[in-house]
Amino acid sequence: MQNKVLDKSFFKKDAFFVAENLLGKYLVRRYRKKEIALKINEVEIYDGFEDKASHASKGKTKRNAPMFNEGGVFYVYLIYGMYDMLNVVCGKKGHPSAILIRGAGKLNGPGKLTKFLKINRSFNGKKIKKKTKLWIEDRGEVVSKKDIKKTPRIGVGYAGEIWSKKLLRYVLEKE
Repeated sequence: MQNKVLDKSFFKKDAFFVAENLLGKYLVRRYRKKEIALKINEVEIYDGFEDKASHASKGKTKRNAPMFNEGGVFYVYLIYGMYDMLNVVCGKKGHPSAILIRGAGKLNGPGKLTKFLKINRSFNGKKIKKKTKLWIEDRGEVVSKKDIKKTPRIGVGYAGEIWSKKLLRYVLEKE
């Protein structure tokens, strides 16, 4: 199978479908005429107004506005004043939903990932496609549901007892 760039139709689906199906796909970055491709192996779901860990739980702001777009754009924000976090927006326009890419290749941690790939807030709100110099490819690898471990998200204790314990972090177990 030839490498297939995931198009908007993939990201227009709900967050749970997108999160599960991002595992095993490749995050590809073109930088200075060189392409770097890393297999996505860890993601977290942030879905809807009810999700107390989501930036959208208190409504739409200038910062989280990309989350309200139709699936197929990036949502990149700064955390702790030093790390850019890469999210892919999914679902329907008006329903805030994004998947944080926490790990790819041997890079564990979303800050390490964005630093290594030179991803910053200039990608915020941009479409997920080759022209942007950051995209996601299906390279034909099949991921079995039994190889996906679901755990609570990391660092969301502020979301309260219920939301901090939901199994919304998906990790690809077999590499």
